[in-house]
Amino acid sequence: MVRESVLAVSSMFFCMAGVLPLHAQKASSIPEEIEWTWEVRPVKPDMNLPNVLLLGDSITRNYFPEVKKDLAGMANVYLMASSTCVGDPRLPGQIAEFGVMEHVQFAVVHFNNGMHGWEYSEAEYEKAFPAFLRSVQRLTGSHAKLIWATTTPVRNDATGGATNPRIDARNAIANALVTTQGIVIDDQHALMEKHTELHRDAVHFDDAGATLQGDQAAGFVRDALRSAR
Repeated sequence: MVRESVLAVSSMFFCMAGVLPLHAQKASSIPEEIEWTWEVRPVKPDMNLPNVLLLGDSITRNYFPEVKKDLAGMANVYLMASSTCVGDPRLPGQIAEFGVMEHVQFAVVHFNNGMHGWEYSEAEYEKAFPAFLRSVQRLTGSHAKLIWATTTPVRNDATGGATNPRIDARNAIANALVTTQGIVIDDQHALMEKHTELHRDAVHFDDAGATLQGDQAAGFVRDALRSAR
């Protein structure tokens, strides 16, 4: 009986193995050399305040402290920053796992994704964006507000595939898709395009730049919270 069970499992495995490559062709993960996820939650969230999530990458992580400071007493502010890009099939699952782990409902999600994953074409980015958007929407209630943040410019010496023409293309794709759903756009790209002297390196901004970004992001979140009342 045990041997029959093993054979049955083995047969099922080989049947599945024949099918898996067909699914893998639809979307495959292209890992970067260094991958990371950075999550921050309030030490003692105030149950009387709404919950706000900043979802993005290391740019978002840089201005998160300013947003948290600006929204003190108004909201519990969470962060999920990741190197996983739209186009990578792992991203929706990572967002869903974060939602299960935190187990709170977010009144506002301020989100961005576009600075990583340069091995993915813009066509792949566009194809995967709706699934990314749905995974963000699942974190919220029916009356929650979403705010899309555009991807910021890089210096000309950026490496790894990041270029301003490609960033412009990804922003255009994302802006078109979120606009059709009535999602507010926080144009972080336009803001920092005026302050390229504040680049700390080819991609990130210094403390002054992070303060500018955080203040603008917090302003959009405040407006969203007020309109939700």
